[in-house]
This record gives sequence, C-alpha cells and structure tokens, in this order.
Amino acid sequence: VHRLRSVDNLFVVVQEFKDYQFKENKEEALKDLEDLVKKLPWTDPLKVWELNNSLKKKKTKRKKHNLQGPASREKLSDGGEEGGADQNNTNDQEDCAQNPVAVEPTGGRETENPQGVTSRNGVEEEEDNEQSDVKVEVQKGSESETKAGDSQTPGEAKVLRFRVTCNRAGDKHSFTSNEAARDFGGAVQEHFQWKADMTNFDVEVLLNIHNNEVVVGIALTEESLHRRNITHFGPTTLRSTLAYGMLRLCDPQPTDIIVDPMCGTGAIPIEGAAEWLSCYHIAGDNNPQAVKRAANNVSSLLRKNESKDSSAALGVPLDIIQWDICSLPLRTGSVDIVVTDMPFGKRIGSKKKNWDLYPACLMEMGRICTPGTGRAVLLTQDKKCFAKALSRVGHIWRRAQTVWVNVGGLHAAVYLLRRTWETAEERRSFW
Repeated sequence: VHRLRSVDNLFVVVQEFKDYQFKENKEEALKDLEDLVKKLPWTDPLKVWELNNSLKKKKTKRKKHNLQGPASREKLSDGGEEGGADQNNTNDQEDCAQNPVAVEPTGGRETENPQGVTSRNGVEEEEDNEQSDVKVEVQKGSESETKAGDSQTPGEAKVLRFRVTCNRAGDKHSFTSNEAARDFGGAVQEHFQWKADMTNFDVEVLLNIHNNEVVVGIALTEESLHRRNITHFGPTTLRSTLAYGMLRLCDPQPTDIIVDPMCGTGAIPIEGAAEWLSCYHIAGDNNPQAVKRAANNVSSLLRKNESKDSSAALGVPLDIIQWDICSLPLRTGSVDIVVTDMPFGKRIGSKKKNWDLYPACLMEMGRICTPGTGRAVLLTQDKKCFAKALSRVGHIWRRAQTVWVNVGGLHAAVYLLRRTWETAEERRSFW
C-alpha cells in the first residue's frame, strides 16, 4: 500500500459513519463524540498500525527505540473488544487488508488499488474547512484496563504518546475542529491511558468530519507522500502524486518520448523518469529560476538513487532545457506524449495572457506531437479559456477525457487530448 504512487496519505479506518446525526446543541454533540471512543472497534486497526510500524522501522533503518514492549501490545488490543470481536484477529501480514486502509489521493481520479483499499479526497472545497491538531491536557495515569492475569510490573511498558487531528468540512456543525479534536482526544486518552504529545507522538488518531460523514482512523504515514522526489519548491510546485496520475492517464509505452514544455520545478518529468525508466523525458521552462530548481531536484533524485545502491547507480532518462513554449527546438512530429501543468493565471501569468498563450501552446504541442498516435495530458484551472483555445485547434487535437481534480482548493481539470492525423502548420525555420 505504501508503494501506491498516486496517494497522499494513508490511514487505517477504525470505523466509518455514512450518516452521523450531530446534535444541534454544541455540548451534546461533543459529548456524543466523546462517548463514541468507547464503542469503536480499535483492536484490529491498532494491529495494522503496529504491523505498519514494524515494517517502517525495517525500511528506514531508523535507530529508534522500540515503541512498546509485549505487555503494552496486549493493552493495545484491549480497548473496544466488543466492536472487533467478530473480525479475524490474526497477525499475518496478508490479513492487514481486512481492515479497509483509506488513502487520500490528490483529486477526483481513483487509482487501481489493492484489495481493501478505498479512496478518499484529500482536500475539501468548502470555505468552512478547518484542520486542527489540538493538545489534550493530560495527567500521567497507570494503565487501568489490563487483562486479568496480565503479569505486568510497573514501568515495564512504555506509555504511548498520541495526538488527535480533526479535519472538518461543512457549515452545519455547532462546534469547531479544535473543540472536536480536544474532546475526542480527551476521551481517547482516558480510554487507553496514553499521553498527549503534539510533536513527538507515536499514534496519530484522525477524526474526519465531512457534513454528516464521520471517519475515525489511525494514520499510517508520518508526512504526506506527495513530497517524495522534490527538494526545491517553486511558487506553484505540483504534487508528485498528481503528476503520477497525469502520466498514468496517457499510458506511456517503452521508448516513448515524453515532453513537459512548462515544467516549473520538474515534478512531472522527475516522477516520470523515476517510474517510467524505459521512456525518455524532456523538460523545459522559459524561467531560468525554474530550470535551476528542476535541475537541483534531479540532482537530489540521483543522490537518493546512489545512496540506495551505490554499486549500480544509474542516471535518469531526463534532460532539462530553458526554452520558449511557443517556439520549441524540437522536430515536427518527433514527440509521443506531452504532459504539463499549464499556468492557471493566478500566481504565475494572468488569465488575460492565457487567452493568447493557450492557443499558441496547443498549436506548438500539436506540431511536435506524432499525428495519429500522439497524446497530451494538460492540467489547468482556467477551463473557460482552455475550452475556447481547444475549439480553435480542433483540427489537430481531439478531447478524449476530462478528469476533475482539486488542486489546493481550486477546482481544476486534467484533459486527455489525442492528436488527429491532420498535419500541423509548419513553423518557419529560424535556425
């Protein structure tokens, strides 16, 4: 599951409520959330969390002390027995798929996930959208819920540290995400006798509230997976997870030449070069600063590959160039795929400039793409301008698919275009 490339965050679902009825009174609504903690089937999700931790430690070779001893492992599975009694409680690795592991992809596109994996949108668009990590005041307590016959000596087991993160979207709630996280966290602490710690925590409990849907989960990733491969960020760096989804959409084949003519910090070509090694990737931008950042990101990727296996460290099939998108130094019909994140006209460029830029870009992309087999995957939030530009170049590009995505709260679209057999207008040669 950790190797899924289009996933931002992973968490194991403790329980999901499709239509949770919140009380209108704030105190009563929060009291209900507190009472919920005792009823939830925590046993199996905590086993998945433990398994995830043991795999993570092996993978990263962290010199971190053991999170808990055998005695506290028994305590972990103590809470919420009544909810999880009918599930299989085996510790086999294969069985971890019995608990639905929820993944947060970058947008509307669902990926082919292994059995038991469900997709969930990472970012909600409502204005009333909050995220909150709340510290719960704690007193150090001794474990009160040990099983009968548990031969535990004081101080033998390490008390786990935890935090509760609440993501809330919707405008019909009488409480804030801070208040929900605070009260829910207090009940979790009372139930397990864990210790609250906002920064150095072992367990992160997630409380996701979206209108009437409530999902309680336990995080399996420490930081979002979309940051892999990128070390130098620009003003509009694309998430690696979304870049992967865009590349997947155009189905790259071995020996394909893939071009990103407006690469920015290089998220798309770097993801492509890391995942599709049998293709050749060319990236370019008109901004020298962006080209420099992209080159630094490639260097970081090469260093990472060297540290993994210094004996067989290979380069990456990727070149980065500074160029003008409307006048690319590439032969007509020499490119198989164009994948790029077009300027939205917000942080970079402007919507007014896009009216001239978009048709010119589509014409030049059509010129370099192979007639009949070439394809383009383009991301933009300026959908009106894009639709107008596409209607002007309808003889060389045909829209095959549109996927709606959420880019940092902006409602954007990814367009899959297919190149027609029409020959594009030749640009007058100037070299």
